[in-house]
Amino acid sequence: MVESPVRVLHIANSLGLGGTEKVMQLLVANLDQKRFSPAVYSPQDGERGAQIRALGIETYIGMDLLDVLDRFRPRIVHIHRAGWAEPKMLTTIKRARIPVVVETNVFGRHDPSPSASVIDRTLFVSRFCLERFATTTGATANPDRYGFLYNPVDTDFFKDHALPERDFSLPIAGRISRADPGKWSPLALNFLPQLVRDIPNFRYHIIGGIPEAMEYVHENDLSKNVCFHDPVQTDGEIAEFLNGVSVLAHANDTGESFGLVIAEAMACGLPVITHPSEGLKDNAQLELVEHAVTGLIARTAEEYANALKYIFSHPEEARRMGVAGQEKASRLYRAQTITRRLEAVYEDLLHHKGIMQ
Repeated sequence: MVESPVRVLHIANSLGLGGTEKVMQLLVANLDQKRFSPAVYSPQDGERGAQIRALGIETYIGMDLLDVLDRFRPRIVHIHRAGWAEPKMLTTIKRARIPVVVETNVFGRHDPSPSASVIDRTLFVSRFCLERFATTTGATANPDRYGFLYNPVDTDFFKDHALPERDFSLPIAGRISRADPGKWSPLALNFLPQLVRDIPNFRYHIIGGIPEAMEYVHENDLSKNVCFHDPVQTDGEIAEFLNGVSVLAHANDTGESFGLVIAEAMACGLPVITHPSEGLKDNAQLELVEHAVTGLIARTAEEYANALKYIFSHPEEARRMGVAGQEKASRLYRAQTITRRLEAVYEDLLHHKGIMQ
């Protein structure tokens, strides 16, 4: 008979402000601690490490993983990773004879290495990633081995902190990402000249500006229209930023395996404009943003500018899309609901291994 609560160790490569770390934090924060006792291991500490400890959850930082496993003695190890081969970590987990190993596969990658056999269940972060994995690897979409679990979002918080009445006719768009060129698309800027020509008082607020974006704004004399903001750390700061805009403008050439910022904007009641990715790149942004339902899909700079103009000139349609997005986010991505589903995965695996009766 398994002890109660069941010890669960979550593992991430760092505890910074990235989406992977945020997802892990929301999961450990919402686990039913009458049934599960969570802790976190990471080689590197960061801002989220402090936030996790503030919740009363123990963190193990920079220690030898085998020592941590021996000290904490988890029944379940839950790894948050890109999906590429990480033989050292997985071999260590296997050596420690951890009964249940779960993987959140953030980018839908395939790990064919022998060490990956220690993983009992792989959870992709969108249906898109699961289906692409099955298509590209030939692996059967076996629910006993592979599945998907959407990233959790604190939809209750964002709904409670969203503006009760928003004027969608105000020509203001917002963008949030890391200050990483890999998170950008030329589309995120190329729509500006046309839009500013048609709407001179358009304002574009950006968190995560990169030097190339700042140079583009300067060279095209757009400094009056574009404002670059410092990074933010908390959901309160994100909600405050989103309360100052009428639409989220998303554009990322690599696409999204889920799209955490998109889901957070939806939870705030904002319509979202995004674009499709090419080929087998991440395309889960289209799983979240349904054209003319929760936002608009644009393929070119002209379409993107026209989509923004449509939002500002049709405020009631923008409101309708925002409400639809908020309802979808609450239904599919609410952190408490996602965590209950994760707990069911844990318990299913414990039963299957004969650890829980």
